[in-house]
Amino acid sequence: MSQTPDGPRRWRLVRASRDAVPASVRRFMARARRRRLRAVAPWGIGGLILVLGGALVWLALQTSVLGVDLIRVTGVQILTPDEVRAAAEVPTGTPLARVDTKSVARRIGELAPVESVDIGRSWPNTLTIRVVERTPVAVVPQDKKFAMVDRSGVVFLTVDDRPSDLPELKLARPGPDSPETVAGLQVLAALTPQLKAELVRVVVDAPARIRLELRKGRTVIWGDATQGELKARVATALLTRSGRQIDVSAPEVVTIS
Repeated sequence: MSQTPDGPRRWRLVRASRDAVPASVRRFMARARRRRLRAVAPWGIGGLILVLGGALVWLALQTSVLGVDLIRVTGVQILTPDEVRAAAEVPTGTPLARVDTKSVARRIGELAPVESVDIGRSWPNTLTIRVVERTPVAVVPQDKKFAMVDRSGVVFLTVDDRPSDLPELKLARPGPDSPETVAGLQVLAALTPQLKAELVRVVVDAPARIRLELRKGRTVIWGDATQGELKARVATALLTRSGRQIDVSAPEVVTIS
C-alpha cells in the first residue's frame, strides 16, 4: 500500500486473462497437475479399497446382513432335514463367514446314520449340508427287533420287521469293536451269489465258530473267517451233493454228512 495526495492507495488482485499467460507456461502447469494427480491416485484408490474391504469384513463378520437364513440339507432318507439342522446347532442370523464348518460336521457326524458329511457356504445367506448315510449290509436280531449294521459293523438303525433284502447275522453283541461282528461281516462279503441265494442266516457263536444256515435245513460249518473265498467256492461246488451238513472249516479236507 502507498500514499497518494488523495489518501492511501488500495491494491487489488486481478485475475490475469488466459491470453496473458504464455502457452508454454500453461502446458508446464497442466503437466505438473497431471503428475500430482498420478502420484496421488494410487493412494486414493488404495484407501478406497481398504475402506470398502473393511466395510465388507464388518458386514460379513459382525452383522446378520450376510447371516444364515437357510440351511439346505441333502442326501438324507433315514434322517429328516430337521434332525440334521438341530444337530448342526447353527442359529438363524449367524454370520455365514463365522460358521465353524468343522464343528458343524463333527456334531452332525455323531448322528448314528451318518457315514460322512460335507458343509459348504452358498452366499449370501445359505449353509449347505450334504449327508451320506450308512448303507445296511446285514441285520442282527435283538429283543424281537432288528438292528441294521453297515460294512463297518456300526449299528445305526433298529426296525420292527426284518428287511427281506438283507442277510441275517446272529450274534450276541453287534458293533464295530465286536470280533464276532467283524468275522461275520467278513464271511458275508466272501459268499458267492449261489450261497447268498440259499442263505437263511450266518450264526457267529465265536470268531472261530461260524456256520451258515441254509434253506431246507442245510448247514455249512465255516470255522473262522480266514480263507473265505476258498471256503465259499468249495461250499458252492458241494451244494448239489446230498447231505445236510457241509464242513469247509478246513477247505482242503471237506466232509459232508
